[in-house]
Amino acid sequence: MTLSLMFEVAMLVNSVCGVLVAVWLLWRARKQSDLQALAGFAIMMAIWCFGHVVLFQGYEQIGIHIILANPLMPTFFLHFAIRFVNSGPAKEPMLERLYQVVPWFYLTSFAVVLQSWWIGAGDAISTLETRSFFIFTEAGAWNLAYTVLIGILAHGVLLFGWYRHSGNKKRSILAMFGVGAWGLLLATSFVFPSFGISWFPYPMLLLPTYLLLLVYAVVRYQILSVNAFANRALLWVAMMLVILCVIAVISVVSGRLGLQALANVPSWQLWLYSLLILVVAAVIYQPLSRLVSRLIYPGASLNEAILDTWSTQLKDAQDWSQLIAIGERLLSLQIRRSVAIQLQRSAYPMKKQDDVLAIRVSRSESDWHFVLIGWEDASPGMRLTAEVFASLFSTSCGLLERLLALAVAERKRMDEQHLVELGSLSAAMAHELRNPLNIISMAAYDAPAETRQHIQTQLKRADRLVSDMLVYSGGLTLQVVATPLRSLIASILAQAQLEGVAFELDIDEAIELDADPQRLQQVFINLIDNAVSFLRNMPEGKLLIEAKEEDQQIVIQVHNNGPAIDPSLQGEVLFQPFVTKRAGGSGLGLAIVRRIVDAHGGKIRHRSDSAWPVTFELILPRHFSGVAILNREFHDSK
Repeated sequence: MTLSLMFEVAMLVNSVCGVLVAVWLLWRARKQSDLQALAGFAIMMAIWCFGHVVLFQGYEQIGIHIILANPLMPTFFLHFAIRFVNSGPAKEPMLERLYQVVPWFYLTSFAVVLQSWWIGAGDAISTLETRSFFIFTEAGAWNLAYTVLIGILAHGVLLFGWYRHSGNKKRSILAMFGVGAWGLLLATSFVFPSFGISWFPYPMLLLPTYLLLLVYAVVRYQILSVNAFANRALLWVAMMLVILCVIAVISVVSGRLGLQALANVPSWQLWLYSLLILVVAAVIYQPLSRLVSRLIYPGASLNEAILDTWSTQLKDAQDWSQLIAIGERLLSLQIRRSVAIQLQRSAYPMKKQDDVLAIRVSRSESDWHFVLIGWEDASPGMRLTAEVFASLFSTSCGLLERLLALAVAERKRMDEQHLVELGSLSAAMAHELRNPLNIISMAAYDAPAETRQHIQTQLKRADRLVSDMLVYSGGLTLQVVATPLRSLIASILAQAQLEGVAFELDIDEAIELDADPQRLQQVFINLIDNAVSFLRNMPEGKLLIEAKEEDQQIVIQVHNNGPAIDPSLQGEVLFQPFVTKRAGGSGLGLAIVRRIVDAHGGKIRHRSDSAWPVTFELILPRHFSGVAILNREFHDSK
């Protein structure tokens, strides 16, 4: 193969590659409009290379006119560079203004091309085995200079984008610079004859690689399928290089080994035959691979479409039961046998069911794992399908687990925000109610005694409700000090209006705990007041408060022999706000108690298993380990 023929083939290959790349880019440009300009660059490079082929075939004037259109190539590339860089966080007024004048760059380039045609900026000489080759005349210096300047401007835009962007786009721009250096090296030989250098333009034989590498540098971080294609293409190129080296070795040693017939075969023929074998192998590889897979794994028909369908439908699951149902349906349809999926959140043994194919998916400390159960007699194809599906299902379990955790966190955040808003509203309403209550109290001063007494009673009730709302909805700050428990409760009982209710304290004088005495006082006032409200009409009403220290905790029990609490109110419901059956009660007393106890790091519960009809048990830490808690909203802290 002569050098001129190799050059012609390289230019023809580059033309075909340029057209194919341009068509692909225009198809992709439906989603990425900046690729339209890159497609124009690919078309212009294909036309420019085809001009050399036309020139080689003897159509000199046509070929020269085509090659002189080279200013349009960097113009398209400049257009692409501006669109590519001027996006995302790197949008700049300077680039916006430059983009506005892009049509003028195109008009100027067309003008330069027309002028080059008019003044005869190109010519042809016979330097390659009597084949014509393009050169610039002295008048063509302007064409060449303008082309170089536009290329420098385009790469200057890319340099600005590399400075402003980050992540994948920054890496794409860096890759484009590397490819640009490669393209400059290849294109340098194009002007050799124009400067009187008679070297053969060997670098231009590799010009097809420039366009492909440029497009790959642009889209490799945006279109994942391109990377898979590049992986395969690089593999085949490497194999061709290996074959070329092997043939070179064979050509050298075959004569010495007595294989004279093989030594007499031209190297290019050996290389061509080997390349043909490689192409045939590439064509039949996929069909043979599928055939062998079906022979080894009969019944397995997995492909990318099936995996995509599995992945998409498994991602649609909103909870664990739905995920299991979708998984069992998908795998059962694929292998045409019923399959059960056993999901466990911790590792513990599960019973094996006879004649049932199952997949057990379990959660370990770090990840999800699967085990096939009952697949010993299944065909290799069915078992392969099950293993692939189980691996995908395990990944889906991890995704759903994270999704549910995020949903719980978001729901908790919304609940806390709602409680904050509700607390603010309650506080505002409570403050606003104080003014009309005071006016009503003053207006009732001249009313009859019986009427005034009735009004004062209802005003006290309203004032108590307002006070409870302020306590419950306001910010909660703890001023923790060492507090003697017996003296605190005794002082409360001494000031309380017990109305004949007998009481008893069974608390050691030495018991102390770290607490806010004002807040703790509010706890026992609410509990005692709540008990007295039910005991005041009983002839033998009795109240007992006892406490003991256990494992650095103070356990306090408040007993009374009043009527037992309705079973429908027992449990967590009892401590919710506005839940009460006490006449005249606000329904906030126990909710406030629960909130204060929670703030101290303790617990409160109602016990129905003691000898008393009603028992409230408080468990408070002996030593307070927290810090002051501000604006802590009421919530279940089990």
